[in-house]
Order: sequence, then C-alpha cells, then structure tokens
Amino acid sequence: MNNIMFCSCGRRAQLFRYLKESLQDTCQIIATDNSNIAPALYLADRQYLVPRIDDPNYVQTVLEIAKSNDVKAITTLIDPEIEILANHRYVFEKEGILVLAPSKETARHCFDKYDMFQYLHQNNIRTVLTYDSLEHFNEGYAKGKICFPVFIKPRTGSGSVGIHKCDTREELEAYFREGEFDYIIQEFMDGGDCDADVYIDCFSHQPVAAFSKRKLETKIGGANKTISFKDPKLFAFIKEICKVLEFNGPVDMDFWYKDGEYYLSEVNPRFGGAYLHAYGAGVDFFKLIQRNMEGKTNEEQFGNYDDDVLMMMYDSVVIVKKDELAK
Repeated sequence: MNNIMFCSCGRRAQLFRYLKESLQDTCQIIATDNSNIAPALYLADRQYLVPRIDDPNYVQTVLEIAKSNDVKAITTLIDPEIEILANHRYVFEKEGILVLAPSKETARHCFDKYDMFQYLHQNNIRTVLTYDSLEHFNEGYAKGKICFPVFIKPRTGSGSVGIHKCDTREELEAYFREGEFDYIIQEFMDGGDCDADVYIDCFSHQPVAAFSKRKLETKIGGANKTISFKDPKLFAFIKEICKVLEFNGPVDMDFWYKDGEYYLSEVNPRFGGAYLHAYGAGVDFFKLIQRNMEGKTNEEQFGNYDDDVLMMMYDSVVIVKKDELAK
C-alpha cells in the first residue's frame, strides 16, 4: 500500500477527509504533530506525536515513523518545515520515500519574501515591488517609485499574520518602531486578488494541473470564500514561474491582477488552505500524488473544471475521548 505522511497536520482535518474519499482503501494517512489536540490527527489512519521541528532528533524521528508505516510520500502542512524536508530530501529518498517539497534553493526563496522578490525580479517574473527596510523604502519613495498607501508583512511570516495597510508615513514608522516583526514593505496593489493551486509533477518537474480562484472574503489564515475562474493568460504565467523555481507536488500561488497583467505575490509550496475548493470542483491532486508514488509521470490537465464554482468555508469539529488522544 502506498501510504502518505503529513507532518505538522494541525487543523487540516477536511483535507484528510477528501483524501480518503479520493483514494479510499488504496492509501493510508500517517499524520504527525507535536500536540495531541491537533484535530487532523484523528482523521488519519495512524497518528504520532513528535518533537518540535527545531528539535535535533526531529528528522530522525519522522524518518523512523515513515519507514515503519510503509510511507511512499511525505509532505508538511506548515511553512517553516518546508525547508527541513527540502534540506533532508536525500535521507527520505534513499528509503524510497517521495518528498513533496521544493528544491533547497526554491524552499529558501519561498520562506523569505524579500529574497523571493529579488530572485523573481532577476528572472523577469512580474511581482510586487518590495523593500526590506525603511531606509530602502525612503530611497524608492524619494525617486517616485512607490507611494502611499503601502502594505507591510513579516519577511518570513505565513497565514496572513502581521499584515497591515499603512496610509501614512506615521503609521508605517509606528509599526517599525514596535518591532513586532521583521517587516518588508510592498506597493499597494488595488487590482483583483486571486490564487491558484498548482500541482508540479515530481518526475517531469512540470506543472500538470492548476485551479484558479478569485478571493471573495479573506480572514486570518487565508481566503474563506472563493469563486473559480479560468484564464489562459494566468495558466501561461504559472508555467513561466515554474521554469525558474523547482517545485515537487502541490503549491499554492497568490497573485494580483492589475492593468491587464498578473503579478506573483507569494508562493507556499504545500497544500494551500483553500485547496479544498479545487478538490470540490474536481481537481484531484491526491490522484496525481498517487501516480507519482507509483513511479508514473502525470500528463498535463490544466483547466479541467468549471468557471463560477463557489467555495464557502464553515466551522466544523473533531470529537474524541481523552483516553483516545495520541500519546
């Protein structure tokens, strides 16, 4: 049996429900977390408590769990762990375990937003103008390259935490004085906000499926109401992005649309929180993973879904007895 291991599964219970619906009894879910009250653990077939990801024994612990459970593919559902899997790819691959994570270099770019901006700019990929300090922002402002309002966000943050719109210099400087995060400063994009779930085949390293959606409502953690759309221009842009970044498996890409062009805002090389919309509309990444686990290359299937399919997230719960908690 080709089992999939999800590290740091957290609250992603519905993702596991959909995986089971898709692959049924051909695959088991092995899930880990460092908390025994992570809800998604209890939707997995087997669950394990592990150390924090910064523990020196973390990788070896995860590897032993994977080996003992016939795991054929491993991924993570949190951004800080992506680099860990990328940097230890060889440890898993020599055991025949497919690592659904980007290359080391791409993982580094994705986790550091200013580093990503510089890399995309050097490779002629349209992206949002970004500054790494007040000093550099002031230089750009003096030259007329950027104006207020602006967005600030943590340089290495995720899940929409720490993002603020600043309408004045006073607001901007106040956030930097508080020093809660290592902020970057970005131009304010007032066009359409959209994203795409993309699957990059682990053998051809080509994007083979994509599902794009416009954001109708966003809360902390990401979009919770979205509507599907198809645009060949966006699909072509995604393919250009994948020529300069090396991904493996599911990727979540955020875009702005302004003056007839798409601009890449952010990349999270993992299952995005709103991938549930893609699956519900018929874009099944689980089957693509399964084919890769079987050593097969996937064929391109861009645009195999309908326009104007809506997703509306709602709250749900997992109920377990105390003596059933993972140990």
